[in-house]
Amino acid sequence: MTTWTDPNADRPISLTAPSGIDRAAHHRLDEAWLAAAWSHPTTRCFVVSGGQVLIDETADGHTELVMTPSFEAPLTEAHRYFLGIDEDGVSYFALQKDSLPGRMDQSARPAGLREAGALLSARDVGLMVHAVGLENWQRTHRFCSRCGERTVIAAAGHIRRCQACGAEHYPRTDPAVIMAVTDEDDRILLGRQVHWPEGRFSTLAGFVEPGESIEQSVRREVHEEVGISVGQVEYVASQPWPFPSSLMLGFMARATSTEIEVDGDEIHEARWFSRDELGAAFESGDMLPPYGISIAARLIELWYGKPLPTRSAA
Repeated sequence: MTTWTDPNADRPISLTAPSGIDRAAHHRLDEAWLAAAWSHPTTRCFVVSGGQVLIDETADGHTELVMTPSFEAPLTEAHRYFLGIDEDGVSYFALQKDSLPGRMDQSARPAGLREAGALLSARDVGLMVHAVGLENWQRTHRFCSRCGERTVIAAAGHIRRCQACGAEHYPRTDPAVIMAVTDEDDRILLGRQVHWPEGRFSTLAGFVEPGESIEQSVRREVHEEVGISVGQVEYVASQPWPFPSSLMLGFMARATSTEIEVDGDEIHEARWFSRDELGAAFESGDMLPPYGISIAARLIELWYGKPLPTRSAA
C-alpha cells in the first residue's frame, strides 16, 4: 500500500486539527497530581452528556465550548475525566452527567459533534472529541467482559478496572475504512445509503473485520456494497469519528471493474461521476454534498482537484 499525497494537507481535516492540548497521560494514575490540578484556580471543565456539550456565541461572533472553573463545576461522583494541559499550563476536565446543566443567561445551547465540530476552535473541538469518545465508552462498558462484575473508573477516565477479577479494560476504538473509488476513465464512484435523503451521495465506507488488513477491508466493502472489484489502494489520512467509537481511515482506491450491483441493504443507489457531472449536480442542487465534518468531502476533493462547489444562488 502506498500513501496518497494530499495537496490540502496544510488544511486540517475536521476533528483532526492540532488542538494545542498535551494529553499528559503520565498524570492519569497520579491521584495526588490530579487532585491538585482539579483544585487549581485556572483549571477549566465542561459537562458532556449523551454526546452533547453546551456551546455559546461570543461577542465577536465566534462559537466556543462553555467551560467553567472547577470550583463552579456541578457535582459528580467518579465520572470526571482528565483531558490534558494546554501550553499555558491550564488543565482541562470533562464531567459526565445524565443531563447538561441549565444556563441562567439562556444563550448557550446543546450541540453534538456534527454541529459543533464545524464551529468550535481547534482546541475546543479537540477537547470535545476526547470527552465524547470517553463518554460513549464509559456508558457502554460498565461491567467486566471477563467475569460480569461491575467495573470502576481508573486512570482519570481512561481505564475501567474490575475489582473482582483484576481485569483492566481500555477505551475501544473501531477501525473503519472510507474510500474514494475511481476507474480507468478517472470517474469517481459515489453511493447513497438507504436511510439518506434523495440526492445525498458520498464515498463508500465500512468496518474492518477481525483478521483483516485495511487493504482487504477496502476491497471487501466495495465489492459487498456495489459489486465493484478494487486493485490499488492508497492511504490518505485518518479522522477520529466517535459515533460512537470509530477511527476513520481514508483511502483512494482504483477499480478494476465498473458494472455496479448495489446490495440494497446498505447502499440504495451508486453512480459513476465525471468531474463535470459532479460539479453540475452540486451546483444545480440535484446532489447534496457529504456532511460537513466528514473526511468524505476531503477524499472527493482530492479527486475533484479543488473545493467542492456549492449550490448556485439562481
